[in-house]
Amino acid sequence: LSSLSQDYTATISLRQRWTDPRLVFHGNKSFTLDARLVELLWVPDTYIVESKRSFLHDVTVGNRLIRLFSNGTILYALRITTTVACNMDLSKYPMDTQTCRLQLESWGYDENDVIFTWLRGNDSVHGIEKLRLSQYTVERYHTLVSKSQQETGSYPRLILQFELRRNVLYFILETYVPSTLLVMLSWVSFWITLDSVPARTCIGVTTVLSMTTLMIGSRSSLSKTNCFIKAIDVYLGICFSFIFGALVEYAVAHYSSLQKCAAKVPEEGAANELTKEMEEVNITNILNNSITSYKQKISFTSIEISSDNVNCSDLTMKSHEKIRCVLRNKMHRIIGYFTIQNPDNVDHYSKLLFPLFFMLVNVFYWAYYLYF
Repeated sequence: LSSLSQDYTATISLRQRWTDPRLVFHGNKSFTLDARLVELLWVPDTYIVESKRSFLHDVTVGNRLIRLFSNGTILYALRITTTVACNMDLSKYPMDTQTCRLQLESWGYDENDVIFTWLRGNDSVHGIEKLRLSQYTVERYHTLVSKSQQETGSYPRLILQFELRRNVLYFILETYVPSTLLVMLSWVSFWITLDSVPARTCIGVTTVLSMTTLMIGSRSSLSKTNCFIKAIDVYLGICFSFIFGALVEYAVAHYSSLQKCAAKVPEEGAANELTKEMEEVNITNILNNSITSYKQKISFTSIEISSDNVNCSDLTMKSHEKIRCVLRNKMHRIIGYFTIQNPDNVDHYSKLLFPLFFMLVNVFYWAYYLYF
């Protein structure tokens, strides 16, 4: 069975039996005839519906059997290898179950000329229960009798329908386990300090590239024009999102730590400037002995220090300046709300949240694709 070309190839022994009254003879014996006598007998024009390629085996001679019974019954057996189309639903790949058909139909004789039946129902088919396929296990099969309505008439059709379940163990070892381990590898960066930029960046980029390679390799076994969103694509997408999220988490934590370090420098500088200005005010107060001048300078200094919280209700300010002042205060509040006060807590919470969410997503994923 090929998921790439959506067909299956089977080698079958097709045995057809019918009765021709013109071939009745006396006695209780049966004769096995040379296959070349087929050209002298009437045979049903059976063909395989939706067959792409078929051929009869002819080594060392044509693999055909003609057996004639005294009551005019003829047994005609052929050994055929055929490739038949099988439309597949790959939305649950590789946990999918495919149903394929082998359909036999009369090409030129309609139901007024011939009637097709299975000789013993499901027991007419042998060998399927013994099949050992590399990726599939035969779950069940059954036979059907149907009719095909065409422009030229109604034709008898025999259907063998079989259900195949894909073996998922190969994909678990080949794709699911490596992708899960890559996600867990990306969590190692949470235990590395924020100052170790090369180590954390190397882990993040390496896991992203490895996951991308794994995703490309998983699609190579399927058709490029296949538009299905498969179960394995969903899982690989989830794993890629967690790995990329771990890389983004470090970028956010590292940027926040840099912002915190940068904020400490202006605060220290502002404190030093305040001390110098206070000293200047005291010196000026001693020299000039002016209380009024001292108060004005203190007031000016306080305004410079608390520039982030400017009073926008000053009557001397113009309307557009008041609007600008209000917007600036709003922006400072919004930025302060989203500012991470302690960047080390980002890694601390990530150690718990990333594995927890990944486990929850896995529970929902496997429950949905295995039981629904």
